[in-house]
Amino acid sequence: MAKKEVTYRFPEGFLWGGAIAANQSEGAWLADGKQPQATDVMVGITSDAHTPGLKYNEEKGQWEMALYEDKVYLAHEGIDFYHRYKEDLQLMAGMGFNCFRTSISWARIFPDGDETAPNEAGLKYYDDLFETMLSLGMKPIVTITHFDTPLRLMTRYNGWSNRQMIDFFMNYCNVIFRRYGSKVKYWLTFNEINNLYRMPLAAGGVVPARFDPQAKDFMVCYSEQELNQALHNTMVANAKCVKLFHALIPDGMIGCMIAGSHLATYPASCDPQDVLATLDARRNTFLFTDIMAAGVYPSFLRKLWKDHGTEPAMEDGDLELIRDNTVDYIGFSYYFSNVCKADPEGEFFEGSLTKGGKKVPNPYVTEKSPEPWKFPIDPKGIRYVLEEYTDRYHKPLFIMENGIGLDEKEEDGQMIHDPVRVKFLEDHLKEVHKAIEDGCDVRGYLWWGPIDVVSSGTGEMRKRYGFVYVDRHNDGTGDLHRSIKESYYRYKEIIENNGL
Repeated sequence: MAKKEVTYRFPEGFLWGGAIAANQSEGAWLADGKQPQATDVMVGITSDAHTPGLKYNEEKGQWEMALYEDKVYLAHEGIDFYHRYKEDLQLMAGMGFNCFRTSISWARIFPDGDETAPNEAGLKYYDDLFETMLSLGMKPIVTITHFDTPLRLMTRYNGWSNRQMIDFFMNYCNVIFRRYGSKVKYWLTFNEINNLYRMPLAAGGVVPARFDPQAKDFMVCYSEQELNQALHNTMVANAKCVKLFHALIPDGMIGCMIAGSHLATYPASCDPQDVLATLDARRNTFLFTDIMAAGVYPSFLRKLWKDHGTEPAMEDGDLELIRDNTVDYIGFSYYFSNVCKADPEGEFFEGSLTKGGKKVPNPYVTEKSPEPWKFPIDPKGIRYVLEEYTDRYHKPLFIMENGIGLDEKEEDGQMIHDPVRVKFLEDHLKEVHKAIEDGCDVRGYLWWGPIDVVSSGTGEMRKRYGFVYVDRHNDGTGDLHRSIKESYYRYKEIIENNGL
């Protein structure tokens, strides 16, 4: 294909690729010694998308797995990437990817999480996976834990609300860094850890410490104290992980991974109340990078803990450890922007740390993703996030996820035409290029779900992000065959030209 004139040219050596996660793609949920993990018990395809398949055993005083017989757990089979990864990576290489992000399933390496010795079958699988990527010219970018805390660590220890988790995590990190450090040079610690207060089960492996049979909402059984403790424990683990990484893989880079869409939150008006409510809403995202990238607990958070009497327990040396071991770069996802209006009774969408705002429509961003999701499509928001992170932290940035989910069907073997996806891709990349021109040190761009995977947000297959279609449906049917969409060729062309 002849190269076209490029108006938006990206820097030499820019990393182009795509991102998936083990828990949304691999399937084989109990294969080769693996045991259940967080997303294996999460229910999709229903209105109760985050009602977990757990029950409380009053005799033992703990939660245990209890899957619903009438629910479809699509993640159990995923798209069978576990057995089809060579075929799928060939398709990714066909677009010219020079990098590919996935995650290691913690429960494949340590099935229960608290063992001392790893599962060799799990280690061997990732050896083969990373070697295949490298043979196809793709640098592996690996997330250490991506919404997949081993279930035993959740039901026995209550996940990251328990400080013992730090030792289990470090044992896991030590094994994978030593095993894969020569093959994998780009790592991420916790996927979208700032979802801890909104999705504690997925992001923190935290089940409620108390059981309320009258509660209609699982979330009300969480205490602010236990979630604050989970925050501190993950931040200590992040710092210890970074320290170990730099000792074992000095020629690599390790970053954090943040759900960045809520950083692109605009005030509803110039009313100072709206502006201050937006400031609080954005702090819910900034606080995690303040800790992981700048090494400090923000003052507003300390005040909040003090006012509520919910300070987490800390050990001597924790704060110094966090201060001295910050991440090398900031990775983030971006899908949409938000607008915040002050409301004394409101609670901003992202979580429960600060209240006083509510989401309202943006009259200036009218384009939305299709029903039923209807997320605002705001390409300028990704530039806003890049510029904000640059001004605040002055660190390299990596767009780890960007994409749009569409409800698509393959008919009679015909190629799926997806101009909405192509336009979304082009418009966002133009804004990324503008941010780079402004001085943002952007190292790479990964499209989320370059092959259709199970949605972590809704547990669905019909919310398709891929350039490659996978024949699997919400009811679990489908023969899993892969076919290329029109957008595949547009992304291939952009990568070949290193720009648009």
